[in-house]
Amino acid sequence: MFFDMLESLWHWNNRARSMETAAQGILTRDEMESRRLLAAEDLQRGVSQSRVARKFGVSRTTASRWNRALSGKGVEALRKRRAPGRPNRLNSEQLRGVAEIYRTGSRAAGFDTDRWTTSRFAEAIFARFGVRYDPDHVGRIMHRLGLRERARPRRQAPEVLYASRYSPNPLLGRSEASPTVA
Repeated sequence: MFFDMLESLWHWNNRARSMETAAQGILTRDEMESRRLLAAEDLQRGVSQSRVARKFGVSRTTASRWNRALSGKGVEALRKRRAPGRPNRLNSEQLRGVAEIYRTGSRAAGFDTDRWTTSRFAEAIFARFGVRYDPDHVGRIMHRLGLRERARPRRQAPEVLYASRYSPNPLLGRSEASPTVA
């Protein structure tokens, strides 16, 4: 029952873009998981690994790996897991300290103005915890801790600056709008 629903969702979800995503090899994590679970159903029914590989557009090695995981730990072994990534160099208590550094301000950290930059913040983290971060990564840490927005809002310049000199502009006279035309 579960696998029937999953299979119908898989086909419904991928009907329109199945050719383009499969050809490019770009699937979302959810799509990859549902593909593995559908393959697990076929493998449990006794379909050969070669047929599963052809059906789902993967190598026989991948189908074999799925079968080995299925035999060893069951269907749960084929579910998606959180990608671990590199572990944090600061523990949770130190991250609270980082947030406190930010809240006390850059002057308290020894800088001459009240403005935090990612470079300054990286220096303050290094001075307090002895952990060196790239300023770009410090921006990500600031965002993750809710200390700042990821991107600053862009200021809008007056539209007059963006007007083409060859198109009529109500703010300019005709001769100013197109100086090359007499």
